[in-house]
Amino acid sequence: MTYFDTSALAKWYLSEPSSDEVERYIMGHAPVAISDLTALELRVLLARKRRERRFDARQEMRLFSVFEEDVRRGHLDQRPFDGNVAMAALAVVEEVPERGLRTLDALHLGFARELQAETLATADRTMAEAARELGLEVIRF
Repeated sequence: MTYFDTSALAKWYLSEPSSDEVERYIMGHAPVAISDLTALELRVLLARKRRERRFDARQEMRLFSVFEEDVRRGHLDQRPFDGNVAMAALAVVEEVPERGLRTLDALHLGFARELQAETLATADRTMAEAARELGLEVIRF
C-alpha cells in the first residue's frame, strides 16, 4: 500500500510540477491511502490559496468537492486519526532524531507506519529521507 502525504496529493488537485505523474500514479495504484490529517491539510491549503487570490471561493469549494468525490469513488482510502498515530509519530521522531522532522511530517510517517504502508509518496525532501531511513520505499514527486 502507498500512503500519500499532502505535499504529493495536492499536486492531483492543483496544477504544479509533477501533477501529471501524480495523476498517473494514483490512477494506476488506486486506492492509495491518505489520512484525516491529509484531508485537513488539503482543506487548509485550499483556503490559503484562496486568501492569496490564486483562485476564488467557488473554485476552492469545487476543488475540495472533487477531493471528497475521489474519496467516495475509492481512488483515495481515507483513514481516521487515532491515538496510536501520535504514539507512532513519537517513535518515528526517536528513530530519526537527526532528520529535523516537523510535527505534521512525523504524524504522516506515523500514519504510514500504523497502516503498514510499504511506500510513501511525498514532495518533501526531509520526509522522504526520514521515510527511507525508516525502511519505506519512497516516491518523490
